[in-house]
Order: sequence, then structure tokens, then C-alpha cells
Amino acid sequence: MNKKLWKVTAVSKLYELPLFELIFKSHKIHRKNFNANEVELCTLLNVKTGACPENCSYCPQSGHYDTGLQKEKLLSISEVINAAKRAKEQGATRFCMGAAWRNPPEKDWPHILNMIKAVKNMGLETCVTLGMLTEQQAKDLKAAELNYYNHNLDTSPEYYKKIISTRTYQERLDTLRNLRQANIKVCCGGIIGMGESRIDRMNLLIQLANLPIPPESVPINRLIPIKGTPLEMTNQMDNFEFIRTVAVARVMMPTSMVRLSAGRMTMSEEMQALCFFAGANSIHFGEKLLVTPNRDKNEDLELLKKLGIETKKLTAEIAVC
Repeated sequence: MNKKLWKVTAVSKLYELPLFELIFKSHKIHRKNFNANEVELCTLLNVKTGACPENCSYCPQSGHYDTGLQKEKLLSISEVINAAKRAKEQGATRFCMGAAWRNPPEKDWPHILNMIKAVKNMGLETCVTLGMLTEQQAKDLKAAELNYYNHNLDTSPEYYKKIISTRTYQERLDTLRNLRQANIKVCCGGIIGMGESRIDRMNLLIQLANLPIPPESVPINRLIPIKGTPLEMTNQMDNFEFIRTVAVARVMMPTSMVRLSAGRMTMSEEMQALCFFAGANSIHFGEKLLVTPNRDKNEDLELLKKLGIETKKLTAEIAVC
């Protein structure tokens, strides 16, 4: 049976539905494929900070902009293990490690692989985001039993050139292909609210949903305007438009984990609740998202308690590739 390919006309019809009709539709799809009252907690640790050669307009870690961020060297394995222990104790089941690189340096590659193995041995799902990958690097990550690799498309192909010029859209797609060939699960989404139009949001979701295999995880980030970056003066997007985007993502990618990632600091409890009802079933959890503040973990747990939502538990199988 051929996979359904989404087109702009069909996605536009979803966006144009009355909001309650749209989220009712997305909730039914979510309930069919997941426990509607369960959310995954995913912790993200920056293992190498700053001085990235890419010029992503939203990123405080880019070496092209003066954001006041201090460069930090690659963390030791013991530092990563301690952070992973804290995350596990707080309820996280997936631990993601990010490094501000265009692509992983050869000299640091063995250290990264050992880092993944160490976290994997703790029984956590492992994820890394390290920039572009070669076919061999993807194979090495599979041998290290990595569960997920995060590599976002960021936005639509049409709007992309306004956000970054040091890496092409095709290079991002090539890395996704290398990951799939190595049989590694993909975490891939984008950033909403960078000044793009609704058609750009639709085309981002179309790119994701129409991949040969849609991403197993789809992080939906809300732009955090950072002082010193080209997007620092960007106006915050409409809350309901963000909720619509979450709902449409759930309809288009019914079996993917849809994650509320960056930008939850600007979301009320009521807005997050609507996102969960619309189909979001994962959050980035912990005091930081790479280098930007995140919601307080106790506030997150209290909100989930108010909503009667349970957190996904570790099982014997959860970290198995």
C-alpha cells in the first residue's frame, strides 16, 4: 500500500478548520495511536557550548553573533553521566546530548561514542544532535546503539534561505538519509514563529510527513528571540496558530511523538494543556534547553498532575534499539 503524500491543498484545509473541530480531529487520531494521558519527559544536555561555524539566525551558539555566550569545551563522560543520573531520577526516559558543531570533529568522535554508550548503559533512551553526518558516522552511531538522532529541518525549503546560508536544505536531508540507511530513528522538526508565513509552516510539515519514513519524534519549537541574533526583535506568534500547528502535525504524522520543545516559558498552563489535547505527547524537561532557560521541572510535574497526565515510565525494553 502506497504511503499518503500530503499536498498544500489538503494541509490548508486542516489549518482552516474551526479550532475546536481541528483539535477534536487531532485528538481522536492521537487517542487511536497513543495513551492520551501519558507524556514523555526528554532531557537535553549541551555537551559542547558555543563557537558554532553555522549562521542560523535564531541560535545564540553561532560564532557569527555576539550574544554574550561563553565557549565551553566538550564535557567529560563523568559530567554527562551525572547529568543523566539526575534526569533519570526526575523521571526522564530519554536523554539527548547536543554539541554546537557543523559536523562532529574526528578527534572528538571516539569520546562522543563512549558518551552514548555510557548513557545507554544506564537504561535511558539515547539521542544526540551533532550537526551533519557522513554515512560512516551514522554507522558508528548505530554500532554504539544510539536510539535517536536529532536533526531539524527548521522551516520550509522556501523560507530556509532567510534563516541560514552556511548549510543547505539538501545537506540536512542528506544527513536524514544517512541516518535511515544506518537504521537509526530520526528526531526531526522545526522552529515556529521566525517570521514565516502559514504556508511556510505547512510546507515544513509537508517536508516532514512526506519523508520516506516520517520522523519518530517531531520537536516543535517556539522561537526564543535571543539578543544579539538577527531574530532578536521578532514578534511572538499567535498562541492559537501555534496550537493549530501542533494539531496539524498530529493529523499528518499520527504515529510520531510530537514534542513541545523550546519556547514553553512563554506558554501558559492552559496553552500547554490545549497542545497536549491536540496531540503533543512529549516535552523537553529540565532547567535548560542547550543554553536557554526552560520551565521549572516542578512546575511541569505539577501541571501534569493537575491534568491527570502520567509520565512515560522506563521499562526493560525502552532503551533497546
